[in-house]
Amino acid sequence: MAAGALVLMSAWAFAQEPARAGATQEPGFFASVGKWFDRQVHGINSYFQNTRERVESFGHEAGVAARRTVDTAKHAADAIARVPNTRVVLGHEKCVTAPNGAPDCLAAANNICKGKGFESGKSVDMTTAEVCPPKVWMAGRTSGDGCHTETFVSRALCQ
Repeated sequence: MAAGALVLMSAWAFAQEPARAGATQEPGFFASVGKWFDRQVHGINSYFQNTRERVESFGHEAGVAARRTVDTAKHAADAIARVPNTRVVLGHEKCVTAPNGAPDCLAAANNICKGKGFESGKSVDMTTAEVCPPKVWMAGRTSGDGCHTETFVSRALCQ
């Protein structure tokens, strides 16, 4: 019996040695794969965290810009409302061509405003059109010889 116990004890001690030796060895294949997955998950989490922070920052900046735009429009509307007897009126008056070839729409805006009972005006909105002789249109073209651009005042700020 003593011999059997000695054999069992030595077998048990021999079985314990590889376990202790395995604890200091390099990790196995599955442990390496598990660590690789952990690193990938950490990288993906960092990416999504950074993306979320950028989206939140963008939303904040867009809100600030929208508030500034609304404030600017409100101030402009308040400034126009404070000018007595001022209105924006609709019309269609052709602008004359200045000596440098550009449209001069001051007279056209004044004509629109005088037609509505005001003394003077400034152009607020203009429209341009390509004017061509009938033979160009009949040929199925939209530009060519004899065509020119005309500018019209379509809205004016009148006083």
